[in-house]
Amino acid sequence: MTRIDPVTAAVIQGGLENIAIEMGHKLMRMSYSSIIRESEDFGAALTDADGLQMCECKMSTPLQSGPIPGYVRNVVAVLKDRGDPICPGDVIMHNDPYGGASHGPDVAFCVPVFLDEVLIGWSVTTAHHLDIGALSPGSCGIVDAVDTYAEGLQFKAIKVYDRGQKNEAVWHILRANIRAQELVVGDMEAQIESARIGAARFLELVQQYGHDNVTAAFHELMDYSERLMRDAIRALPDGDYSATTHIDGFLDDPDPTRSRLPLVVTLKVRGDALEVDLTGTAPQIPDKPINMPLVGTVDCAVWLTIRSILLDSVTYGAIPQNSGLTRPITIVAPEGCLANPIFPAPVIARFCPGNQLADTVMKAFSQVVPQQVSGGIGNLRVVAISGLKDGNHWVHMEIMEGSYGGRYGLDGMDAVDTLYANTRNNPVEDIESHIPLRVERYELREDAMAPGRWRGGIGTIREFVFLDDAGFSLEGDGHAFKPWGFDGGADGHVASLTLVRPDGTEQALPSKVPYFKVNAGDRLVSYGPCGGGYGDAALRAPEAVAADVAEGLISADKARELFG
Repeated sequence: MTRIDPVTAAVIQGGLENIAIEMGHKLMRMSYSSIIRESEDFGAALTDADGLQMCECKMSTPLQSGPIPGYVRNVVAVLKDRGDPICPGDVIMHNDPYGGASHGPDVAFCVPVFLDEVLIGWSVTTAHHLDIGALSPGSCGIVDAVDTYAEGLQFKAIKVYDRGQKNEAVWHILRANIRAQELVVGDMEAQIESARIGAARFLELVQQYGHDNVTAAFHELMDYSERLMRDAIRALPDGDYSATTHIDGFLDDPDPTRSRLPLVVTLKVRGDALEVDLTGTAPQIPDKPINMPLVGTVDCAVWLTIRSILLDSVTYGAIPQNSGLTRPITIVAPEGCLANPIFPAPVIARFCPGNQLADTVMKAFSQVVPQQVSGGIGNLRVVAISGLKDGNHWVHMEIMEGSYGGRYGLDGMDAVDTLYANTRNNPVEDIESHIPLRVERYELREDAMAPGRWRGGIGTIREFVFLDDAGFSLEGDGHAFKPWGFDGGADGHVASLTLVRPDGTEQALPSKVPYFKVNAGDRLVSYGPCGGGYGDAALRAPEAVAADVAEGLISADKARELFG
């Protein structure tokens, strides 16, 4: 292979990363839905011809960009099995949750990049779509799907453009089977154009520096990322480190095998290699969609958490985000468990379990690098709200934040998406200007912080008032188990969800709600979970307690009770 000097390699890496960033900006600007435009629930990346990741858009969420190599590898394999050649001008749509995708609503559009008729790479965008034709409106909160077929349309390496020619039949099928079709199809077209821009920019970079030099730079930087990860693993003492946390599952289900389900992680450190063994994790639920695809969800949860702990950007600065980071890490997950389900077990509601799995990895690391972890996180919840107006569907998706636990030297972050889900919130003005919904309250919980030398992060209160008859479905977690405190810090606070009727009648809801009809005037009130504390609360600085009281986060009486 061509050798390349480090300066040129760094320049080429900067060019690759800027391409991914441009793809992300263009996708956000062209998208119709707030989940992409505001929440940034999308991915953009370049890979080589075999699917090795070269770079990714730093604004995107790890759960979107992280799976892209898996998408590409499966697309290549499926087309090869079909005997369908990959050609210039192709655009390939893919969302198979057993073929690299995180779940069905996360649809990828893959554009092959050719140099002199030779495939040299892929430009790929992914995004969460607000409807995918499932059994109920929206593409989240579908917690009653019995298999993957009930989760919506499945696209397994489908050419929406074949040698530059638009496959109109596919688009007719899409429009005929998707609610809010203009919104969804508009977002898909934005993805295609963004991926095409990435392909063009990548080809320009190759033509400027030469394909051999770009390839050499990519492999040099992949080796560099791998060396950093191996050095960080080598610094850990050899041994096995295990942790267990639990997810709610379906708390209202009379079958005890469907609720309070364990997630088990054992880190096996051997020299400069790390095995993450998930043996002991609960068996899959064959007809409930909280199973997690091994490729696309579980691997991303594990990789992201390890990289965040061992190669914290505060210490290491910007590190090339590529496939080299994952080479030293092996994941073992018994077939048929929640973390490695067997097709066609449903997986569409894998979001909260996957985030809790990342938290379990964090808990396991707390035994070996205690000053590099946080206490337990407050998990997120995702709600789809929908209705009909003049015979047309409207659909909205809202990601309601969680919170971080405290960490050494720092309080837990309040009201943020956590771990592999770093999406942003939707502005209230954007919500109220597009759908018949009023945001009555959006504030931090009071007197709900977990005490510790560094307190846990605080969750939010969200109260929505429905202005028209509508429906919602919701997937969440954290109603049964408190986020774990660390090193003497207290456990956090659980979440809750309540429906309030206009007459004041209240109905407590579980953490997972299948499609539920509501009337104008009904209110949905969500209390988000609060992260665990870190360290002995008696050691918390008095000025930090005083600041929390001054900010109205905790009352003086509660502060005296918790901190003395």
